[in-house]
Amino acid sequence: MLGETKQFLRVETFSAGLVATIFGVTGPALIIISGATAAGLTYEQIISWIFSVYFFGGLLGLILSVKYRQPISGAFSIAGAVLVVEALTSYSLNEAIGAYLIANLIVFLLGVSGLIDRVMKWMPVPIVMGMIVGILIHFAVEMIIALEDAPILSGSAIFVFLVCMRFVKKVPPVLPALLTVLLLSYIMGSFQFEAAESYFILPQLIFPTFSSASIVSLSIPLALIIICTENAQATGVLRAEGYQPPVRSFAIYGSIIGFFASLFGAHAINVAGPMTAICAAKEAGEKNERYKAAVANGVLFMLFGLFASLIVPFIIAIPSLAITVIAGLAMIGVLLSSLKNAFSSNQFQMGAFFAFIIGMSGIQFLGISAPLWAIIGSITISLLVEREHFIEMHR
Repeated sequence: MLGETKQFLRVETFSAGLVATIFGVTGPALIIISGATAAGLTYEQIISWIFSVYFFGGLLGLILSVKYRQPISGAFSIAGAVLVVEALTSYSLNEAIGAYLIANLIVFLLGVSGLIDRVMKWMPVPIVMGMIVGILIHFAVEMIIALEDAPILSGSAIFVFLVCMRFVKKVPPVLPALLTVLLLSYIMGSFQFEAAESYFILPQLIFPTFSSASIVSLSIPLALIIICTENAQATGVLRAEGYQPPVRSFAIYGSIIGFFASLFGAHAINVAGPMTAICAAKEAGEKNERYKAAVANGVLFMLFGLFASLIVPFIIAIPSLAITVIAGLAMIGVLLSSLKNAFSSNQFQMGAFFAFIIGMSGIQFLGISAPLWAIIGSITISLLVEREHFIEMHR
């Protein structure tokens, strides 16, 4: 028993879970806060939204990582949050909640019927990997751009990251880079602590109303985003690291938990590609121990959700450039792995290339975001010019 406790306290494993948590509660939380504020939601409704996506998202990751002994992090869809924020200008929050419930029902039915397995098996790995690179590459690009605006802050973080990668093997290099950024930000007076006024707020139970317009505009796109982008990212990342992800369980558990989370404002509960990548990286420890990084991530997410009203003001106080730099460094491992899997094979090269550039474009069209267009467009192109690769894949 004591030995098992010590294993859970390994520095590299907990550090990976901590870094994944910090990544998840900074930029993504700010996206919800800024978007929901622009959409006219009250502060109490925003806190309830944040509580639901983090508490129930952490619960999903905790359950899946323990059950399957794989580094599976749960969270919410950032692309889905952007979609919802835009939709809230046309629909009430109650109508949006109703649409969330229908979206979870769609994902659940696809999961229990087994159709989602067929979809994921039919989807070429290089195309999924190309999409992952395309939608995550901006993290690395913005990290370099930050050198222009904050050369000392950004340069120091990158330098510490590289030095620790070379000489410190027990700690993920992004953690000392994060501490360096926070220390320099404090010394340079970049924190906005004057805005950090907080008080405890209970999450709100929001009753749904159903309208055909909101279901068409929100439910179907949300379900597609969860299946074809969010779950696909995590599936691709885990396969790249040598795991066999439980694709059906992603859909079934995520939709069941998401159903209850929706009643508190959660637009989506699903496995998280970027954070799964951080927890699944070799820096998180031995392969059979990395799931504990996702366990730590899940527990920390749940705590963040419970105390969101007290913590969010301090998250807002962190300099945006600090978040930008750390996000870029945290993505390096998954980008390298995904690039290798996308372009090392002779199959689906044209599809992988278009998945990459469409994902990178950030295009928003017909209420569908770039990740889903990357999958739709690249598969269409591969069916046109690489049809023989599909035949070879299913022999």
